[in-house]
Amino acid sequence: MALTVLVDYDSGNLHSAQKAFQRMATETGAGEVIVSSRPEDVARADRVVLPGDGAFPACRAALKASAGLYEAITEAVTVQARPFLGICIGMQMLASRGLEYSETEGFDWIPGTVEKISPADPALKVPHMGWNNLVIERAHPVLEGIRSGDHAYFVHSWQFRTAHAAERIAYVDYAGDVTAIVGRDNIIGTQFHPEKSAATGLRLIANFLSWKP
Repeated sequence: MALTVLVDYDSGNLHSAQKAFQRMATETGAGEVIVSSRPEDVARADRVVLPGDGAFPACRAALKASAGLYEAITEAVTVQARPFLGICIGMQMLASRGLEYSETEGFDWIPGTVEKISPADPALKVPHMGWNNLVIERAHPVLEGIRSGDHAYFVHSWQFRTAHAAERIAYVDYAGDVTAIVGRDNIIGTQFHPEKSAATGLRLIANFLSWKP
């Protein structure tokens, strides 16, 4: 039976994500979904999901502090080429570096920098919070059945600016482009929370659970 592991490293409440992934795994016959902080569970996973809430430096430090966990994720994703989904800060950590509070090294799996959102319209508040319409720039199997104009739920003050345009898959307009989805090869990340994004998010989760890069 296929196994999807949601990585728990004390950086967010995983209850809603766990429920959403388990629901879609049941509906699509995609196997078992577990939440785990154990490197050995990540090592045997067929798919890896890395959520993250809060600040980039804190999430990065928490992951480093979990003995063997980052190494297990790296082995599964970059060596074994298992499908990987990063959510919110879990997506931002794919970057080369983040600039929140202090410059912090990212995974550097998708080159780029995590920078403060700066809307051209000063009336727009930061954090960018609430529903926004996706603008899909390129097709991706995880976006099958999802179209530009579909809504997703965001809560963030920092955004991923990719070094290569081809690795930004979708954005939203917040008085300027704000990256919504990044990806390459077996790696994809969403700035929004799919588990909180109603039908759009559930469709993305179902697609990820059947994705064969």
